[in-house]
Amino acid sequence: MADGNATPTTNGSGQAGDKRPFERLIHPGGKGKTRNTPKGRQLPPEAQDEIRELLGDRSRQGDMLIEHLHLIQDTYGCIHYRHLHALAEEMRLPMAVAYEVATFYAHFDVIEDGEPAPPPLTIRVCDGIACEMEGAHEILNLLPREVGEHVRVVRAPCVGRCDTAPVAEVGHRFVDRCDVQTLARAAESGEQEPEVPEHIDFDDYVAGGGYTVLRECLNGQRAPDDVVQALSDSKLRGLGGAGFPTGMKWGIVRKQTYPRYVAINADEGEPGTFKDRWVMERDPHRFLEGVLIGCWATDASACYIYLRDEYPQCYEIMERAIERAVAEGLNGTCAVYLRRGAGAYICGEESAMLESIEGKRGLPRHKPPFAAEVGLWGKPTLTNNVETMYWVRDILEQGADWYAGHGRHGRQGLRLFSVSGRVKDPGVKLAPIGITVRELVEEYCGGMQDGQQLKAYLPGGASGGILPESMADIPLDKGTLEEYGCFLGSGAIVVLSDRDDVKAAALNLMRFFEDESCGQCTPCRCGTEKSRKLMERGEWSRDKLGDLSTVMHDASICGLGQAAPNPVDCVFKFFPEDVR
Repeated sequence: MADGNATPTTNGSGQAGDKRPFERLIHPGGKGKTRNTPKGRQLPPEAQDEIRELLGDRSRQGDMLIEHLHLIQDTYGCIHYRHLHALAEEMRLPMAVAYEVATFYAHFDVIEDGEPAPPPLTIRVCDGIACEMEGAHEILNLLPREVGEHVRVVRAPCVGRCDTAPVAEVGHRFVDRCDVQTLARAAESGEQEPEVPEHIDFDDYVAGGGYTVLRECLNGQRAPDDVVQALSDSKLRGLGGAGFPTGMKWGIVRKQTYPRYVAINADEGEPGTFKDRWVMERDPHRFLEGVLIGCWATDASACYIYLRDEYPQCYEIMERAIERAVAEGLNGTCAVYLRRGAGAYICGEESAMLESIEGKRGLPRHKPPFAAEVGLWGKPTLTNNVETMYWVRDILEQGADWYAGHGRHGRQGLRLFSVSGRVKDPGVKLAPIGITVRELVEEYCGGMQDGQQLKAYLPGGASGGILPESMADIPLDKGTLEEYGCFLGSGAIVVLSDRDDVKAAALNLMRFFEDESCGQCTPCRCGTEKSRKLMERGEWSRDKLGDLSTVMHDASICGLGQAAPNPVDCVFKFFPEDVR
């Protein structure tokens, strides 16, 4: 093409010749038909102007795609095709790439031009296991009639507020322990912005000794090798699920070639888990100090904190915390970025998170190689969970022996347990590693709710399996539950009573996995759907569900598909009387 308006072409007889205006080109095959526009979807100039004005001087790099999609969604309430097209052009990306990313994430509403936009207000009613136990399905059934057509009511996976179930999000404002009437009033009030809880701000944190350890690191009073060794001596493990020794991981990344990155997983989406939210809502700088110590110890050039989109209040808190820390020079030479997820549980998986940070669909990568060697943009990357970083300052300040000195039943350390379900006092409980569920319920949660007896519990959220009351005295730690087909994971304890149906609980979890499967691999994509359909029949087929379980365990790419059958397997194994 010679320029934007004319092109060399042939004349009607096929001979090379003159340049003619594009709009007068004759269609190939020559039947006298003319084309007034170029082929394909046309980009309205006004849409391009709107996107350019919206983006302003923001970066057009490809890794900013999801951030810019959020900007469009927040501004217009949806993402019209014309704006998606303009964004792709502005970022010099194929339209197919922009489309596949925008439609991958649940929180983006992609609307064909000419189609009606969604209502101005959306209410997301959580139907995670804790909320379902408290009547979420009844709310979902009755609420649309109460709020009318001007409000969209949709079901949402676990939103990380299991201790105040049932929960719904009105716009970006959460309503805890809700019912139909309170949600209808909330919709009428017009209040949609997140409610930011009181928390320890920078000045109060520094007054309490905060950032002292980090300053010692930056000033050369501590050596990176000593910090890594202290974490190893403390026996601190990753507390997001995998449980890899923290000191060892830091040491591995530190030895890799430069540049190196840090990626913090704040995308906790496991049903029953809410400890990371609790940390960021109360003591964000303690967590951030641990992050910045990790950046310094690994000599990282940039750090990305990947925060789930269901935590808008945490976004405001962390944005201010990062801005203040950077203004104080506490980031050293490491740039720090806060990135929003967009409603995809799979991005809690390490490699899927990295893909999303790069501006792509959250599809898990094949392993090996692992992120410590080949992470963000193919470079060595330290990945850690919020709670893991929360403990770094205390361990370095009080010594490795202090942390390792806690624990029960021969285990070592402390951790934050998310406890929900049929207990009197649900919430985040700071308790020694190795505590049993029975001890946790009685000593930290005020016991079971009146008139209810412990029947079963989920030791590790949706993917950790289901164990009976007879096994409530097993120490909770990595390595203590695996022989029973379960695991502790992120420490999400959901307590069921004798009034609960374990089959219904397992079905709820399978529906969650079906919704959240990224669809990349057939065993997970098809296995979760087929399992859910078989479970909905009422009478479970041990042979069919067992075959599906084997395939998903053995052939799924990532932990979602591999762990999805755990609850079903546990029902057959530990609750045979419920499936007869």
